[in-house]
Amino acid sequence: MIKNKIVLIQPPFFRLFKDTFSFYRYPLSLGYLAGTIKSETTWDVVSYNSDFSPRSIIGNDNITFSFQAGEGFANYVRNLNNRYAPIWEEIKITLSELKPSVVGISTMSQNFKSACIVANIAKDINRDTIVIIGGPHPSMVGPDILNCKDIDVGVMGEGERTIIELLEAIEKKKDLSRIDGIVYRANGKAIVNRPRNLITDLDTLIFPHDTAQEVLKDYNLYPKSAFGSIFASRGCPYSCTFCGSRKLWSQKVRLRSPTNVINEIRNLQKMGITSLRFADDTFGLNKKWTEELSNLIIAHCPDLKWKCEINVNLINNNLLSLVKSAGCHMIELGVESGDNQILKAMKKGITIEQALEACRLVNKYNIELQAYIIAGFPQETEESLRNTEKAIKKIKGHIFFNIFTPFPGTELFQYCKDNGLIDETFDISLHNFQSLNSFCKDISHQRFKEIASRMIKEVDRKNSLNRIARVFSINTLWRIKELGIKNALIKGVRIFFPKQLYPEAE
Repeated sequence: MIKNKIVLIQPPFFRLFKDTFSFYRYPLSLGYLAGTIKSETTWDVVSYNSDFSPRSIIGNDNITFSFQAGEGFANYVRNLNNRYAPIWEEIKITLSELKPSVVGISTMSQNFKSACIVANIAKDINRDTIVIIGGPHPSMVGPDILNCKDIDVGVMGEGERTIIELLEAIEKKKDLSRIDGIVYRANGKAIVNRPRNLITDLDTLIFPHDTAQEVLKDYNLYPKSAFGSIFASRGCPYSCTFCGSRKLWSQKVRLRSPTNVINEIRNLQKMGITSLRFADDTFGLNKKWTEELSNLIIAHCPDLKWKCEINVNLINNNLLSLVKSAGCHMIELGVESGDNQILKAMKKGITIEQALEACRLVNKYNIELQAYIIAGFPQETEESLRNTEKAIKKIKGHIFFNIFTPFPGTELFQYCKDNGLIDETFDISLHNFQSLNSFCKDISHQRFKEIASRMIKEVDRKNSLNRIARVFSINTLWRIKELGIKNALIKGVRIFFPKQLYPEAE
């Protein structure tokens, strides 16, 4: 008996900038869906991260923003507009060989156009292939997802239960009207079903990496570190106007039990994982839960190194002392802006003074710091940008610099529309964190580009120095162990000789 087959795809994004760039982690979205399908259905399932290149297994942390916003972005646009580019040919060959009856694509707003190209490739190979699209973007835009003619079904919200019901309906040729959380076509019209309830008990979910060896294409080509990501919670209680997380997970924070999280971590350690990242929107919201998890890590995973993102408001001596003792080696903080008026306008709920103090405390505990900065909010002035430049200079750590982008479905997207900063022709694929967007009401595009270019050079300079400092930190030995000696040497060469061997670092 021939089994039905579904291929779950992460569409390319980084590889469009340069083929040796890579999203080298196993996407958790694919892992959860593939594991659920494998455990609860008779379908064959393959996970295919088309944004992975084995030639870039040490990741993208040495890519400069200057390259991304310049030559890299030009490559990105060129690849999006060339259906015969090598990346699309690779996807076409892969899908032709796998012959799926269903293709599921997980997409964010910034790679939605890429997802549409993947959908078109699947339909070109076999018009009867059913294309399902999930991930954050469908939750943000709803029925507009069907404006892409090659998409048959959009999944809004969490997908684990929805995909099982969809595959059963497809297999038995059932009507889709009773499946919660989807939008689909019927008689040429978009039908939006009622929302799906949130999964109340996250402990019932599978561990996404447990089935990776069985379902992930090119599993053996991934470094061990590719499997070092974990969700301990879903949901974010905050109201940042540039973010759409609550459209997917809601503002209600659901926590896995600490014991359940520890069981997954121990499974990852058996795979050889020595460090991991908590991919939660914000870690440490619940003090009692955080204490219990940290104590369990100390007791059962004493050699584990891990990092997480924590809201500035949560940073204090007690928390930092606790997570440090449990192996936390890096904390990511959303500073976003150096100007209090901009922070207020984005509903961040913090001041720059609080953010800089949080950065100082993280430094105090010798925990590596990564600070997120976004420049170019609609309400920006030259003064607010100067304040952000000042903040960047004060922060001791890696700066993850972004240019503001109005993602569909966010509060600031609507603000930009209402204020004439974008119109119906707006193409999100041409405006992302890696491009020199300009959506400022009171600053001309040319002037903002001048200011942003200056900021980018300062960030690249600081990050280069920070990478060198990290080489000589106490964490170097376990990083070498995690990457392997060969890859660690390659990474070291990239840090010390970027211009000579990697022109994009200029």
